[in-house]
Amino acid sequence: MRKQLLLTGAAGFIGSHVAELLLSRGDSVIGVDNLNDYYDPARKQQNLNEITQRELAPGQFTFRQGDIRDIPFLNALFAEYQIDGIINLAAMAGVRVSIEDPHLYFDVNLVGTLNLLNVARDHRVSTFVQASTSSVYGDTEQIPFVETDLCDRPLAPYPASKRAAEMIGFTYHHLYKINFTALRFFTVYGPRGRPDMMAYKVLNNIFFGEPVPIFNAGQMYRDWTFVTDIAAGIVAAADQPLGFEVINLGRGEPVLLADFVRLIENLTGRPANLVPSPMMDADIPYTYANIEKAKRLLGYTPNVSVGEGVTRFWEWYQLTVLKA
Repeated sequence: MRKQLLLTGAAGFIGSHVAELLLSRGDSVIGVDNLNDYYDPARKQQNLNEITQRELAPGQFTFRQGDIRDIPFLNALFAEYQIDGIINLAAMAGVRVSIEDPHLYFDVNLVGTLNLLNVARDHRVSTFVQASTSSVYGDTEQIPFVETDLCDRPLAPYPASKRAAEMIGFTYHHLYKINFTALRFFTVYGPRGRPDMMAYKVLNNIFFGEPVPIFNAGQMYRDWTFVTDIAAGIVAAADQPLGFEVINLGRGEPVLLADFVRLIENLTGRPANLVPSPMMDADIPYTYANIEKAKRLLGYTPNVSVGEGVTRFWEWYQLTVLKA
């Protein structure tokens, strides 16, 4: 059955891929994004252009520029449209940047989520999918990371704000029976990636000489997960009313950062010139997702290997950045 879904962060990296997947199967999408300047808004507009260039039914995709902190905007939106479910990808991202402006991160990631939960309650929307992060695990000793971990020692404001959003989601499930699924993303990369993400930064270093730190000499493992696999997990979560659940979305195969950089160097045929830097206090040496719960509850199966994913990202970068 076709649904009409509110997708926040629709112009962003992950959101634009989720929008395309929903539209390709016939759902209608109300896309919301404030098009802020965390990175060049022109790139977000380009993402929107790629969505609207698809062959769509009349009214299948609607975009509204707005902010989830703006309660009158949200109320007007829900008064105008019959919304069957909410996928909340709108957020301030980045562990390191959150240390500089923690108030902004809590305002967007927690208060914004609370605003959406309130309109969901008021308009009897029973499905809510929330973007969370592997960073909530902090410096855990439980590897691979599993959802039963307490996650009560966040190392920066960004994961603290995301963990708080998970917890308020449980409250609204308990009080108002909203089906709330928080998805903890592990190191997402791929086409339309943000310029502050490592894969993008390495390529910018190679081709434009932009300085890029490599922490701990690249001796850090990350569970690199291709964006289309993440998008498939998000859409599956929107289809499953699970009560309250927290679910990891990763690949389940950590790769050393130094090896990931070498993959990019081999594809480009050029060396990166990264700046050795000590690991930050807010960082951790390892991320590794246990994805058994995602497989069981969502039928989630990551299909894109790191080698294939880096190749596809490099192909996109050549067309979008180098030939722009």
